[in-house]
Amino acid sequence: MKTKFLTASCISGLSLAMLTSCSDSTPDFYNPTNPIAEVSEESSSSIADDGSSATEASSNSKDKPIDKSSSSSATPVVNSSSSIAPVVNSSSSATPAGQSSSSTQSPTSTNSQQVNENIGNRPVITYAANGATVTNGENCVTVQGGSVKITCGGEYDFSGSYSGNDAQILVNTAKTDSSVYLNMKGLTLTNTADAPIYIQKASKAFVVAKNGTTNTFSDGSSRSKTYSYTNDNGEAKTDTTGACIYAKDDLTIKGEGTLIVNGNYNNGIHTSNDLKVKNGLITIKAKNNGLKGKSSVEVSGGTINITTTAGDGIKSDTEEAADLASGKGSIEITGGEITITSAFDGITAANAVVIANGESTSPTIKVTTGGGHNCLSDPTSSTGSSGRGGMGGGFPGMGGGSSCTPSESMKGIKSDSSITISAGIIDINSRDDGLHSGGTITISGGAITIATDDDGVHAEKALYIKDNANVSVTLAYEGMESPDMNLEGGITSVITTDDGWNAAGGTSTTTTGGNTGRGGPGGFGPGGGSTGKLTVTGGYHYVYVGTGDTDGIDSNGDITISGGVIVVECRMNGGMGGMVDSDGKTSISNNAKLLGFGTNNSEEGTQYSVSFNTSSYYGTSSIAFKPSFSGSKMVSSVGQPGVVNSVSGMTKTCFGNSTERCVYTN
Repeated sequence: MKTKFLTASCISGLSLAMLTSCSDSTPDFYNPTNPIAEVSEESSSSIADDGSSATEASSNSKDKPIDKSSSSSATPVVNSSSSIAPVVNSSSSATPAGQSSSSTQSPTSTNSQQVNENIGNRPVITYAANGATVTNGENCVTVQGGSVKITCGGEYDFSGSYSGNDAQILVNTAKTDSSVYLNMKGLTLTNTADAPIYIQKASKAFVVAKNGTTNTFSDGSSRSKTYSYTNDNGEAKTDTTGACIYAKDDLTIKGEGTLIVNGNYNNGIHTSNDLKVKNGLITIKAKNNGLKGKSSVEVSGGTINITTTAGDGIKSDTEEAADLASGKGSIEITGGEITITSAFDGITAANAVVIANGESTSPTIKVTTGGGHNCLSDPTSSTGSSGRGGMGGGFPGMGGGSSCTPSESMKGIKSDSSITISAGIIDINSRDDGLHSGGTITISGGAITIATDDDGVHAEKALYIKDNANVSVTLAYEGMESPDMNLEGGITSVITTDDGWNAAGGTSTTTTGGNTGRGGPGGFGPGGGSTGKLTVTGGYHYVYVGTGDTDGIDSNGDITISGGVIVVECRMNGGMGGMVDSDGKTSISNNAKLLGFGTNNSEEGTQYSVSFNTSSYYGTSSIAFKPSFSGSKMVSSVGQPGVVNSVSGMTKTCFGNSTERCVYTN
């Protein structure tokens, strides 16, 4: 709800028409240390952008009002028909560079595409060739050349263009003060030696790209300047800016305008605390990380394009044990259209990564890391070359080597703790693992497509696929890998050059070393101290593995399949394993519909000698599938398989985006 207040000048009017006209203006009572005064949670300046408050209702009662020497008599804002840079009203007396102003000035005009706003007597900072000028600065804005320092909470409007080694907006306000809103209304700021925006100290800071404007920030490629200041605890601090937009406290990016960030030195946008992205059209090019919130990153909207040349796309990496225990170091994405092209990891967190539905939207994420996969060949081709591992290329031996794994981490989405995905459309093209967690991965929704030179989905502790998950690994060394694999629902598809599913990596109780990595010939296996457990209770699943010493379903421990629909195509032509391979106990219930096609014997499951080709459906009355290659060995949990003459009346379920790899069930 937007509460409207009447100015004293309106109340003194004599006519009802005048009174009505005044009440519709929603004037802005600006107090730098208490910007909302008695206004409700909505502010006219930001409602036009995203419907949310530009100033917070929780203004601190300890704020001391600034003594203003003049009353406000602001001229209404007029659209400018000229360039993006607003023009200061010629009747105003703009403050020269190096001084601050306490006089009342007419607000500057906005971008011609922007809706007029009643900004009242809010501070307005305009950049030009000779630096910045400020109107209504009171005692809260200090200008010297291109350097603007803000020392009070509140809203500040910026526009114009400037380049120089002093091109900087620096915020240093008391933590007990209200939040600082930097409203960007068509600003191009290039600092040739440092960061153009530096939030040194603030309760919270907001960078707002106003609707209809384009705002560009670029920093220098090196740093030589250090900053010394005192925090609210009286502690002396020394700092060097590490990003183009650099903050020491909580930072929020919002607004429906365009924000372009060129991080030539290190990171694009960085805060040492919590980083939030609400909306906007955001383009970031960074030498190192694109978006970094050391304590956390939350993305709930916006169209975000990130390109890094030597770093990660989105990152949260606190190392403090207390912070990690409290949930810090996490990344949450609940909306937005995000495109990441990163040198190393796409999205990486020291703690949890959560991707879920927002209040009204679902996120769309496209990640390309390390240039994308470029090592493995398609195992579904006629040659069947696996590219590495087994007898189909790469290293010989049981399980093969890892010749495609890069020396640096180039994973799509990585977490040291857990990854939880319940919604969204996610497309990953990575040199390293597609999804990788040092703990657990839980996928219960969303549509995920992965192409990688390493593992499609890798969890060091446990993997859960359930509910409405839809996971398609179109190319990988191993499709899904974890010492504790649990497939409870959803639809999955993996196409791999080595094992399709690999329950491995846990520490065996009979050894002291254990093996949580892939080491030398043989990879995971009993000799390396690895163990595993694979459980399938529901869902629809497809596994395709190439030639060599390959396994469709492999566990270094037990396999329990009590439900679900599983189709395995295994082109193994050497070694041991095949369609189903277990180093422990294998239990396959006839309540599960398992159908396997192979060119060699399967170590586990009920096997049948049935010749099959690519022109017919094979199976039973309860499950049928048309194989993609010819062979003579089949595994079935539902009795003797053979040619199925008709699939009419059966339920069709397709895997991935394919219209041909489909299973029919009754």
